[in-house]
Amino acid sequence: MAEVLDSPDPSVAEHVRRYLATDGESGHLEGGATNLVLTYRGRKSGKRYRTGLFYGVDGDRYVLVASGAGITHTHPQWYRNVVADPEVEVQIKGERFTARARTAEGAERERLWELMVELAPVYRTYYEPRTRREIPVVVLERTA
Repeated sequence: MAEVLDSPDPSVAEHVRRYLATDGESGHLEGGATNLVLTYRGRKSGKRYRTGLFYGVDGDRYVLVASGAGITHTHPQWYRNVVADPEVEVQIKGERFTARARTAEGAERERLWELMVELAPVYRTYYEPRTRREIPVVVLERTA
């Protein structure tokens, strides 16, 4: 299998390595929030990358927020890549599976945004006021 590159952010890369080494025993609950590891393909390079992200649960689906740094007016790299190639790999604790990512729209986006804000109020208090863009909400649906 092809090499997977970790986030260029040293703290994120360390979090992902710790998560993977312990099957989430260390890293699943980070900063008071549940985290998963997302592996995706670069839209330009074709290389595989991975990052750690906070997630919520909506039925049998997983929900992510593409907040990025919050003070930027562009979507984070991982989000732009999963829009281009929505087939992703996910690890939650010791469970690994494939999923298809899609951006929630309309009423579904609003409902899931409220779910995520309830889990992490920082999305509304810090990220939302600092950007001109609508922050995407991503739904992960298992494929295997």
